[in-house]
Amino acid sequence: MENILDYEYVELKNKFEAEKMEPYRTAQIFDWIYKKHATSFSVMTNLSKQLRERISMKFVVNMPELVKKTSSSDGTVKFLWKYSDGNTVESVILRYPDRLTGCISSQVGCPLNCAFCATGMSGYVRNLTSGEILSQILGMEISESEKINNVVFMGMGEPMLNYDEVIRAIHVITDPKAFKISQRRVSISTAGIVDGILKLSKEPLDVILSISLHAPTDDKRSTIMPINKRYNLNDLIEAINIYQKVKDRRVTFEYILFDKFNDSLDDAQKLVTLLKGIKCNVNLIRYNDTGSAFKKTPMDRAEIFEKFLKDNGIESVIRAEKGADIAAACGQLRRQTL
Repeated sequence: MENILDYEYVELKNKFEAEKMEPYRTAQIFDWIYKKHATSFSVMTNLSKQLRERISMKFVVNMPELVKKTSSSDGTVKFLWKYSDGNTVESVILRYPDRLTGCISSQVGCPLNCAFCATGMSGYVRNLTSGEILSQILGMEISESEKINNVVFMGMGEPMLNYDEVIRAIHVITDPKAFKISQRRVSISTAGIVDGILKLSKEPLDVILSISLHAPTDDKRSTIMPINKRYNLNDLIEAINIYQKVKDRRVTFEYILFDKFNDSLDDAQKLVTLLKGIKCNVNLIRYNDTGSAFKKTPMDRAEIFEKFLKDNGIESVIRAEKGADIAAACGQLRRQTL
């Protein structure tokens, strides 16, 4: 049977028409699943019993098993999900005063093998389908009895290497008949897949583009991010400029500060030069331990780095650490079974 979560609204409506089922039932089913959190057709009581049985013969609301839920002292909650093929991913709820953010995964593992990231260390298995991506949001809302109103593709995997399924998921995330989350509250984070950035520039979407940068020069970036050998900083910046010309939207740069690697004033100056002319903000993240050889930049040096950027016209902020005590912070998610 097919996973109904893999269908966008129009696709499911067309499928119902082809199956000689009333297409307006699509809106009712979307309401039951995405707003009322129904995971079984049997509870959809405004559909006839005959129709529910007929739909149940063709579709299933395929939800992953919640293997483990871990809560942090700061309100962050990490979820370990197991899909029907036995593969697992992690996703996270992050609580802020003005929003409830779902940090979701797009792949089982990650193929990019960044030197500082636990996800890459756990290897890569496969892409997730759009339904498997959406089921993380649905599962977290059900588990916490709360409504997520902000989504970031910053969990496991490189979203641009699963481009089509990520975009399909975003269509449902932002659909008023489904999750109804504003496009401006959806962020796609990429390690710098230039082809994906250029494709995104042509999408009729108003989402936030976030770039995992982490170094201001090719030499340093290639040392920690092998993808830079394929898409160097010149190519990346050129793609971002094209994106901004089309979208006229601010881009976010994520910059993990590693002690005595990329956190000097010389690094800050090179970063200012690299980002000159780009409408952006920089999120500075003090490294969260993942078992690599890197160390966390001391707060005083992070603050000096932040001040230098601001003094040179780059909007920046040291991002508040969330979930590090449960290995749910940036770079700490991994493929596991317990």
